Amino acid sequence: QVQLVESGGGLVQAGGSLRLSCAASGSSFDRYALGWFRQAPGKEREFVAAINWSSHTWYLDSVKGRFTISRDNAKNMVYLEMNSLKHEDTAVYYCAAGTPLTHQAPNEYAYWGQGTQVTVSS
Repeated sequence: QVQLVESGGGLVQAGGSLRLSCAASGSSFDRYALGWFRQAPGKEREFVAAINWSSHTWYLDSVKGRFTISRDNAKNMVYLEMNSLKHEDTAVYYCAAGTPLTHQAPNEYAYWGQGTQVTVSS
């Protein structure tokens, strides 16, 4: 069982940066893959980035080169560094943990945080 709590969201101007954090509690954190997803109003939840136990990463094409996912197993933390933010990045961002196959489908993740709002003004 893993509990996840996101933080770091907020309001930022286009072109700005934010760093999202996700604190995990529970056992076997280092065995799980970790993902960030987002959901904008009226849209489905969308994969953003994922990192596996060996720190291999995956990214949504539209965030490649702008976002960076990382993990600190000693602190049970996962981060999403977001740079050059665009208005279309506005959404609630969720942290997830699990043992996914593709790493990009929400239903592959068993554990979810409550989400943190990111709003990018244009």
